[in-house]
Amino acid sequence: METKLTKPSVALTEIPPGYLNIMGYVDESEVNGPGRRAVVWVQGCPRECSGCFNPESWSFEINQLIAVDTLAENILSKPQNTGVTFSGGEPFWQATALTALARKLKAGGLNIMSFTGFTLQQLQSESAPPDSQSLLAELDILIDGPFVESLAINSPTSLVSSSNQGVHVFNPELANQMTWASDQIEIHILKDGSRIVTGYQGGLSK
Repeated sequence: METKLTKPSVALTEIPPGYLNIMGYVDESEVNGPGRRAVVWVQGCPRECSGCFNPESWSFEINQLIAVDTLAENILSKPQNTGVTFSGGEPFWQATALTALARKLKAGGLNIMSFTGFTLQQLQSESAPPDSQSLLAELDILIDGPFVESLAINSPTSLVSSSNQGVHVFNPELANQMTWASDQIEIHILKDGSRIVTGYQGGLSK
């Protein structure tokens, strides 16, 4: 199922080079990919899909700016993290900074996974967001395609939330690890007392 490329807000230009605008970040998640993973939710997505699990990530306004170097250091300081997952929001609208982050994390031995509302074909096209191909080159796993509520699978055993989405495993070493605790909801309580809820249960999607 093809969808049109959607332009983001001009607020992207307010992000300083070497920084990411994120909605949130957690370590040691077990419901966002194989193993225990750091998860980075970027801020900003113009699709506004009905049934989206993270509508607070839609706005492109500055939420939390964090330096790529700082985020890489934080993730690599947690030895329980075996990989990192980029979600959102739409990761590929911040592909330049995520590529730099992915390279630092891969050098530290972590594998890289990303969700995206784009299709792989769109990301490989000339009209893709800047540096999309560079980010693709760093990925071990890609889950592509927008969430479509009318095509929702609503099964905790599925790796995707709606039937139009695809799973692309670029690293064959992970091919036998394409199962994770997607039938669980995780609640991460941060140092400031705020909470991040992630995972899958019933009709909810990541």
